[in-house]
Amino acid sequence: MLGKKKEQSGASSGATTLIAVGTALTGDVSFCGNLEIEGTVIGNITGTGEDSRVRVLNSGSVVGDIVAATLMVNGSIKGDLYATKLIKLASKAVVEGNLNYKLIEIDKGAEVVGTFVYHQPSTNVTQFPADSKEFKQ
Repeated sequence: MLGKKKEQSGASSGATTLIAVGTALTGDVSFCGNLEIEGTVIGNITGTGEDSRVRVLNSGSVVGDIVAATLMVNGSIKGDLYATKLIKLASKAVVEGNLNYKLIEIDKGAEVVGTFVYHQPSTNVTQFPADSKEFKQ
């Protein structure tokens, strides 16, 4: 229909970089936009921008930490994950590391060896301390 925006399912704007099947990359990777991994990356991966997205596909593997707005995993990762928006683990995902997230989605069959760390969005609401003088009698 005219005038309506087309909904993008998890896609971010910007260029897409592909690390193809059979490619092994050693070293840290910094990118903007989308990064799709079908090969192997040994090193830390950092996405810049609030719409950065990393997809580790079924044949992909990463040994290192990953930092991005959105992480979608269906391959294997040995390292910690840090997502400012969403982590999605598909059914063939295998993660050995801690998951730091604001929103998480896990499909049946995904495996995680590590801890889940929920990061609350910052808020302007102040919590009252439990030992406040106003509450003591």
